[in-house]
Amino acid sequence: MGAVADARPRACRCPGKPGCREGSAAAYAKGAMPYEPPTHTVERSLRATTGAKVIAGVDEVGRGAWAGPVTVCAAVTGLRRPPEGLTDSKLLTVKRRTVLARELERWVTAYALGHASPEEIDELGMTAALRLAAVRALEALPTRPDAVILDGKHDYLGAPWRVRTVIKGDRSCVAVAAASVIAKVHRDKMMAELGINHADFAFAANAGYPSPVHKAALEERGPTPYHRLSWAYLDALPQWRHLKKVRSWADGDVPEIEGQLGFDF
Repeated sequence: MGAVADARPRACRCPGKPGCREGSAAAYAKGAMPYEPPTHTVERSLRATTGAKVIAGVDEVGRGAWAGPVTVCAAVTGLRRPPEGLTDSKLLTVKRRTVLARELERWVTAYALGHASPEEIDELGMTAALRLAAVRALEALPTRPDAVILDGKHDYLGAPWRVRTVIKGDRSCVAVAAASVIAKVHRDKMMAELGINHADFAFAANAGYPSPVHKAALEERGPTPYHRLSWAYLDALPQWRHLKKVRSWADGDVPEIEGQLGFDF
């Protein structure tokens, strides 16, 4: 995991300039920012130990949703200073996240998105669907990365990719944080568009994740074409349970329910 950034106040040589690392650290130390800014520590380590030159930060969004795809963003940033306020997308307001995503799309060296559909999630399971979406994103980059920084503790990519997993990488690593913001904004927009013809589900507000409005709409209307039909929430809906998709599991395998919220969330 990347080293913690030095948050001690220091004199800033470029006060007020976007992306100023010293200004960000000083602002955190003074309490103006609720989080430490991400760094390039992990990327520098990978460059030094593996010789990697092109390193992509990878993060996903939509893993725990009841509806919609799982979306992965791969972002290449190099070692430049990031835009001010960059952090895990979940720590940002909708307004700030949207503005920051537009800034990041111009600032990053390259980024690409990959999606796995609800049907692919139902057929493959979440781990394989995440890998599918991530590979789609990585292969869509203009240059194949030499290494990947993957948010979390589990390497769902595997060979032939050279992967460094980082717990809370979306807060500590610049490239992963950038990927988290871009992925979140793009998937939220996609879900809002998918929800236009399904207003009762309020996809524009909940992005397909569990919410009281989403739950009520499922009980009354049943799943939309965008719902994951292998998910546990259908177990609590007798009138719609016949729609549930059950995959055949290989010997020793178990259904992947990590991160899923049941109907009694």
